[in-house]
Amino acid sequence: MTIDTLIARRVRDLRKARGYTLDELAESSGVSRSMISLIERQETSPTAVVLAKLADALDVTLAALFSDEPGSAAAEPLARLSQQHVWKDPASGYVRRHVSPSGFASPIELVEVTFPSGKSVAFENVMSNVVRHQQIWVLEGEMEVTLGDRTWHLQAGDCLAMVLDQPLVFRNSSRKQARYAVALTTHPINSRKA
Repeated sequence: MTIDTLIARRVRDLRKARGYTLDELAESSGVSRSMISLIERQETSPTAVVLAKLADALDVTLAALFSDEPGSAAAEPLARLSQQHVWKDPASGYVRRHVSPSGFASPIELVEVTFPSGKSVAFENVMSNVVRHQQIWVLEGEMEVTLGDRTWHLQAGDCLAMVLDQPLVFRNSSRKQARYAVALTTHPINSRKA
């Protein structure tokens, strides 16, 4: 199965499981009905920003759109490199590898990102019914990460922990590509510890 096929199936299945029509998902996500329809029919490759909006409206993480349904009977705890889903954002050119075993129920999601020089991508982070924690560990190169009104300049070896409750921007203003690992956990609001 290609990554576009998987994304199309996941968006369609999640939309239907929540009882949303195309119009309802369009209204709640801010993504046009026609764009959602094109994604579900595999007639376009959506950008990371579009996928993040859809994931937020469907109450899942972005990584969940690149993975089989959690808890699948066939889910294995091991994801070989050749089995990991790889996707390239058509807008920024960043390459995302979903490292975690697909469909295996786990509170942690691991992703590897290769981010081209001179590019940026912005996420709104509008999910309100969950708390998302993310850590970025820079493996090669350097990145700027802005969460809300605070910006960090990260170099190889640096690790940044964040609660994703504000707009988030990744930027590589250097002349070399950057590569980083992302660890993500999601918890319902009512399980948040004070």
